[in-house]
Amino acid sequence: MTVRLMSDGELTRLETLRDLDPKRLTTQAAAQLLRLERPQVFRLLKAYRTEGSNRVNLVATRSSQQPMQAGAAKESALAIIREWYWDFGPTLVAEKLREVHGITLGRETLRLWRIDAQKRVNQPRSRRDCVGELVQLDGSEHWWFEDRGPQCTLLVFVDDATGRLMHLEFVESESTFAYFRATRSYLQAWGKPIAFYSDKHGVFRVNHPGALRGDGMTQFGRALHALNIDIICANSSQAKGRVERAHKTLQDRLVRERRLAGVRTLAEGNALLPAFIADYNARFAKLPANQKDLHRPLRTGDDLEDAFA
Repeated sequence: MTVRLMSDGELTRLETLRDLDPKRLTTQAAAQLLRLERPQVFRLLKAYRTEGSNRVNLVATRSSQQPMQAGAAKESALAIIREWYWDFGPTLVAEKLREVHGITLGRETLRLWRIDAQKRVNQPRSRRDCVGELVQLDGSEHWWFEDRGPQCTLLVFVDDATGRLMHLEFVESESTFAYFRATRSYLQAWGKPIAFYSDKHGVFRVNHPGALRGDGMTQFGRALHALNIDIICANSSQAKGRVERAHKTLQDRLVRERRLAGVRTLAEGNALLPAFIADYNARFAKLPANQKDLHRPLRTGDDLEDAFA
C-alpha cells in the first residue's frame, strides 16, 4: 500500500512529520491527516528522525495496517471551520487550525475543500416535470409597505416545475388561519396539486419533542390529508430554493411597485397582486418539461369549508 496525503496531494507527509517531530502537531491529528493508525505514524516518525525523508515512503509501504477513512480528517477540519472560522480566509484558517487545533493543512487544500463543500450544500434539486406536481409555499415577513404601513407577511405559492407564482397574499402573520385562507383560495383557482413543499414551521409539522398524543399531524396537515394532498417538509432552506429565490426577487420588485402605487394597507396590497403575478410570470416563469397539468379538480365531496374549519 502506498500512502499519500489525502486525495488532492496538497498535504505532504513530510510537512506533517516536520510539525509532529517538535510536537507542534499531536499524534492523533497527524494520524487523521495521514489517514493512518497511530503505530504507522510512529514508524514514519522514527524513519524520519533516523534516516530523513528519503526513507519515509519505504517504511509506509511495508506497513500492513488499514488506513483511516479518507474523509475523516477533511470532515473534521470542515466542522471546525463551520463552527469557528466560517468567514476567515484560507490563509488565516490554516493558521488557526495549526495554532489552536494542532491541525496542519495547506491553504490551497482548505480553499478547495471549502469550495467543494459549498457546491455540495448548494447543489440544486431538479425541478419536477409537471405543473401541479409539487408546489412550494412559504411566508416572508418584511416591511413590504416600508414606512407607509405595518410590517406583514407575504404568503408565496410557487410551482416547482416552472417557477411560476401561483398565489400571493399579504397577511398579518404566518399563522395556521392565514395559510388556511390562502390555500383555500389557491385550490379554488387551480385545483389540488399532488403535494405542497414547505419548511418545518409549526404550521406544517409538529415540532414539540414531547408531543406523544394525537396523530402527529398539525391542523394544516389534517386539512390537506382530508383533501388527498401530500405535505413535504424540507430539511433546509436550500432544498426549497425556488421559493427562497422568489422571496429575494419579490422583496426587490414588489416593494418598489407598492411604493409607486402608494400602498399603505394589506387590502390595497392584495388588490394589486394579480397584475403583479401576471407580469412576474411573463418575465421569469419557465416552460415545464412535461406539458401535463397534474392539478386535480375539486370533487363534490371536497368540502373546503369543513377541511379548513
